[in-house]
Amino acid sequence: MKFSEVIKPIRYLEAHTSEVIRDVCENRKTMIITHKGEAKVILQDVTVFEQNQESLALLKVLALSGKEIRHGNTKPIEVSFKKIRECIAGFKHEPKRNSKYR
Repeated sequence: MKFSEVIKPIRYLEAHTSEVIRDVCENRKTMIITHKGEAKVILQDVTVFEQNQESLALLKVLALSGKEIRHGNTKPIEVSFKKIRECIAGFKHEPKRNSKYR
């Protein structure tokens, strides 16, 4: 990412709003908008934002998993899969509920 291309003053955004939005969306860019010489906001394609949020969520899960492993909070995979199979079997045998919201 070339910062000279992605850092723009708010005046530029005001004068070229449609062009900036089109460029950000079509090219999956992220743009930093400044006000009085300071970075104030980031303009980003929604798909890129969602991908970043999903990546952060996965990183959090990995970090928590690593912490659990370090603390010895693990169990053999066979035990985990046995419990999952039991849960699935329990769902299959539950009677269907009548609900007016189906």
